[in-house]
Amino acid sequence: MPQTILTAVHHELLIKKSRFIACVQPMTDRAAAQKIVAELKAQHPGAAHVCWSLLAGGQSAAVDDGEPSGTAGRPMLDVLRHQDLEGVLATVVRYFGGVKLGAGGLVRAYTDSVAQALLKTEKIAIIKQRLLICSAPYAMEGLVRREIEMAGAALDNVQHTDHVQFEFSLPDSTADALIIRLNEAGHGRIIWAAPDDEEAS
Repeated sequence: MPQTILTAVHHELLIKKSRFIACVQPMTDRAAAQKIVAELKAQHPGAAHVCWSLLAGGQSAAVDDGEPSGTAGRPMLDVLRHQDLEGVLATVVRYFGGVKLGAGGLVRAYTDSVAQALLKTEKIAIIKQRLLICSAPYAMEGLVRREIEMAGAALDNVQHTDHVQFEFSLPDSTADALIIRLNEAGHGRIIWAAPDDEEAS
């Protein structure tokens, strides 16, 4: 099950006089990640490299920033993938200490930097949510409210017009069962709307 992390965590490694300052943090997309990387470059003008990797749906990235190809960004991305993370940015700022580490040494250094930072993070499971919208006659408002509550759904909005409209979200894995229960209890008098229809109107 994919996970994400709650807050940014830093970790620093010193390897043969080179400093590797790693940070892992929640991140939604590539544009936000690039902004963070630009800020890091401004904060660390003396750094030799600011390497980064991002796992965020279709916007993933692995950037070596001048290190030999495949020795920084890709190994960092592999650590994120191996831990089944999503929506996470890993950055490593490297200050060169004068001793070359070689390709294998670089891969280990960048991998370890990110892995050590991730050891300190609090991870949370990503549970895919589904938004549901239904309308029911006033006489069924109590029944619908009870079913929504028993399903552990979050009731986002209720509107009273010529009927009662409910907007609620719950884990995708339990949504179908709730729809079936409400349809049976409502004897066909509960009307479902697609969330996209609401947004378009």
